[in-house]
Amino acid sequence: MKYIIGKSREQIHLFTNSLDDIIEPNNEVRLIDAFVEHLNIKEFGFEQKRIENGRPAYHPKTLLKLYIYGYMNRVRSSRQLEKETKRNIEVIWLLQQLSPDHNTISNFRRDNQKAIRKVFKKTVEIAKYFNLIGKTLIAGDSTKLRAQNSKKNNFNQKKIKQHLQYIENKLNEYESKLNDNDEQLSEDEKKEINDKINRHKNKKKQYNRLRKELDNTGENQISTSDPDSRQMIVRNNITEVAYNIQTTVDDKNKIIFDYLTTNKNDKKAMGTMLTRAVDILQTNQFTALYDKGYFTGSEFEIANNLNVDILVAIPAPAANAPNPDYNVENFQYDKQNDQYTCPQGKKLTTTGKWHQAKTYKFKRYTTKACKQCPVKPQCSKAKYGKAIQRSQYQELMERNKKRIEKYKEYYRKRQQIVEHPYGTIKRQWGFDHIMTKKTIQRAAADVGLIFTAYNLRRLFNIIGFDKLIKYLIRMVNSIFIKKRHIRHILSRFVPIFFYEIFYQLKLKVA
Repeated sequence: MKYIIGKSREQIHLFTNSLDDIIEPNNEVRLIDAFVEHLNIKEFGFEQKRIENGRPAYHPKTLLKLYIYGYMNRVRSSRQLEKETKRNIEVIWLLQQLSPDHNTISNFRRDNQKAIRKVFKKTVEIAKYFNLIGKTLIAGDSTKLRAQNSKKNNFNQKKIKQHLQYIENKLNEYESKLNDNDEQLSEDEKKEINDKINRHKNKKKQYNRLRKELDNTGENQISTSDPDSRQMIVRNNITEVAYNIQTTVDDKNKIIFDYLTTNKNDKKAMGTMLTRAVDILQTNQFTALYDKGYFTGSEFEIANNLNVDILVAIPAPAANAPNPDYNVENFQYDKQNDQYTCPQGKKLTTTGKWHQAKTYKFKRYTTKACKQCPVKPQCSKAKYGKAIQRSQYQELMERNKKRIEKYKEYYRKRQQIVEHPYGTIKRQWGFDHIMTKKTIQRAAADVGLIFTAYNLRRLFNIIGFDKLIKYLIRMVNSIFIKKRHIRHILSRFVPIFFYEIFYQLKLKVA
C-alpha cells in the first residue's frame, strides 16, 4: 500500500517560503495585527518597568498583540503564551519572531488595567463606525468569575471566632497533657507538643490580626490570597470567592459596550451602569432591561433622573398574606388623598411621618378597622392588623410594573441579549475564573482582555475580513504620517494591498 510521504527534515531547499507567505492572506491573525497597529498606543499610557541602561523593553504593541491572540484562542496563561511564541507559526509571524519571557508577559497585563480598558473602548468605536450598535435596546447583567482565592482563605467574624475557639480548646488540651503527664512523657514527645502549641499560638495571632482588620475597615469579610475578592452566591445556595462583573450589551449585534469589575452584589449597580451607558452612547433614548437582582428604589430614581426607560423584573414579595387575595399589591393606592383601600373597602391612612429604614424612607399606613374585620386572619398575622410601608421610591417602582405588564414580550429578550456574551465567554471559551491575583485592578485587566477578545471576535465575524482590513489600514495611514513608518506598516500588508489594487482595476474594467 502506498502512503503520502513527508519531506526530509535535513533537506535544504533552494527556494524557501518567507514567513509572510506561510500565513494565508485572509488569516485573522492579520486582523489582530492591523487592529493593534491602528491604535495610537502612546495615548493609552501603557506602563513597562525596566532598568535604566539595561536591556530594551518590548514594545507595548508586541505584548498587546500576543494577549489579544491568546485570549481569542483560549490561551490566557503567561507561561502558555510564552510557549506559543516558540511553536505557534501564527504567533511567530505576529510577533516577528520575538519571544518575551512569561514574567514580562504577566507584568504587562498586571500593570496596565487602564490602558487595556482604552483598547476595549476602541472595539466599541469600531462597532459604532460600522453602525453595529443600535442604541435603542440594551440589557445589563452580571456574572461571577472565581478569584484566585479558595474559600478556606476567606474569613468573616463568625469563621474567625470558630477558629479561635478551636485553637483555645487545642491549647488547653496540650497544656493539660503537659501538666498531667510531665514525668511520663519523653523529651521528644514534649518537644512535639510544644511545637504544636507554638504553631497554634502563631495561628491565633494571625486570626486576631484578621479580626482587627475587619473591625477597622468595616468590611464583613476578608480574603488573604486576593484581598479584594469576596465570597458571593453564584447560583442557588452555592457560593464562591469571586468578582462580580457588570456588563451592558446592545441588542442589535450583542456587542458589549461597557463593563465594570466589582466585588459587590447587583443591588446598587444599575444606576452606575445606566449613567455610563448614557455617556458612552451619547443618548438616553433607549430602553434598558435588567433582572430582579437590580430591583432597588434608589437605582430607579437614578434612571428617572437620567430620563431612561427601564424594565426591571419584579421580585416576589418578602412577606405574603395568609390569603394571597390580601397581598399588598391588591390594595389600591389613592395618591390624591395619600391612602390605601383594602379589598374589604376600608381606608388605611398615614400620619405623614417618614420612617428611616437602612437605605430608604417610608410612610406607614394602618386602619383601626382591622380589629373588627371578619377576614383579618386571612389578611395579616399581626396583632393589630395590616400595616403597609410605602417607600419613597414606590411610585417609580409602580411605573416600572406597568411597563413590565405592557411590554412583556419586550422584556423576554433580556436573556438572549445579555446572556449571549456570557455563553460564549464561559461555556465556549471556558473563561469562568480570573487569571490574575491580588487587587481588583489586576482582575479588571484580565476582564478587559476577555471582553476585548469577545468584541473583536464579533467584529471579525460580522464585518468580514476585506472590509475590516481596509478600514484598519486606512486608520494606520491616518495616524502614522512619517514615510519611513508608513513603509514599514505597508510592508506588513503587501498581500492586502495587491488585493486592493486588483479590486480597483477590476472595477475600472467593469
